Amino acid sequence: MPEHLRRAHEILVNGAEHVLPEGGLAEALSLADQQQRPLRVKLGIDPSGSDLTLGHAVVLRKLRQFQDLGHHAVLIVGDLTGMVGDPSGRSATRSMLSAEQTSENSASYFEQVMRILDPERVEVRRNSEWFAAMDIADLLHEARHLTVAGLLERDDYSRRYAAGEPISLVEFMYPLLQGYDSVAVEADVELGGTDQLYNNLVGRDMQRAHGQRPQVVLTVPLLEGLDGVQKMGKSLNNYVAISEPAAEQFGKLMSMPDTLVERYARLCTDMSPAECSAVAADAARGGPAANAAKREVGRAIVALYHGTAAATEAETRFDAVFKRREIPQDLDEHTLDASDPVHLPALLQDVGFAESSSRARRLLSDGAVRIDGERVAPGVLDVERSALTQRVLAVGKRRMVRLTG
Repeated sequence: MPEHLRRAHEILVNGAEHVLPEGGLAEALSLADQQQRPLRVKLGIDPSGSDLTLGHAVVLRKLRQFQDLGHHAVLIVGDLTGMVGDPSGRSATRSMLSAEQTSENSASYFEQVMRILDPERVEVRRNSEWFAAMDIADLLHEARHLTVAGLLERDDYSRRYAAGEPISLVEFMYPLLQGYDSVAVEADVELGGTDQLYNNLVGRDMQRAHGQRPQVVLTVPLLEGLDGVQKMGKSLNNYVAISEPAAEQFGKLMSMPDTLVERYARLCTDMSPAECSAVAADAARGGPAANAAKREVGRAIVALYHGTAAATEAETRFDAVFKRREIPQDLDEHTLDASDPVHLPALLQDVGFAESSSRARRLLSDGAVRIDGERVAPGVLDVERSALTQRVLAVGKRRMVRLTG
């Protein structure tokens, strides 16, 4: 293999969990080089939410590596498959999204995705383009390429089947639909998380059935959240969103356990393998060395989404608040309404610190709410307006707002 292809292959397999078939990516790179064309590298997005996290970014950053090496990114917005709902890793049937929900979510996803990808080198497709033109006979014709026995080999399906839990036929259709996407765009490579391995391999079967060269499948690990245990997700509140302010991102990253430093370095930054090994060694030493390693990784991640200057400023702000216990002077302000006394659960919702009244009450009962650094005693729900004006309302260690009259 020529040196430039060997180097490209080394970059692309770094951090990958599976590359199938064995030797397939090297062969695809060589063939594309001989044909003097870019690889068509597919990634599907299931628009089931509105915010992208560092967990989502792992596979997107891998797609950007392909782009930077001259290959063509094919981004599939699963507006139809998103309505079906991906069952991968699920223990129960997912609710089906409406067309309006998938459209709204995909629009938000697209804006965030382009913070990572080069928008000049990406082809965006919606799989309703080809599925809308198919009738029931076409779909049944494609369904011949999957077997129930093969589907039940999937861990998530087999567990539910063994437990006597319902599996809808709609869920069985999802791998078929995702696999056909690869046929429709003639993908050379498909990327995904490890939970997408089966679906991506179905794409190979579908392409083979249609006389196409089967795609190479490359999966990346699923990123643990800040708790170091569960997969990163908003529902577990262990996430870092790529659209969050720099200070919020850095503060969250400083809360991760030392055991995650190397993994975040390898999966969430542009640090070289040697640099990742160095911060891993520092993290393993504990103490000040681990803190310095965590800071280095935090700065690298924040710089990706906000720039180097913002990352440095975020670290300075973190030290001011948490090392020197200073209150930042550039806090956002919130004007109190005319009510007196002020109902704290409603105020926490108004400033965006709680998504519901019940969540706000839990924050108060947990002692997570402070006014000018003083914890609000559990059970206190109403405070005189004069006691809040020109004070700093804080929840946890990173969310603060100055209240004005």
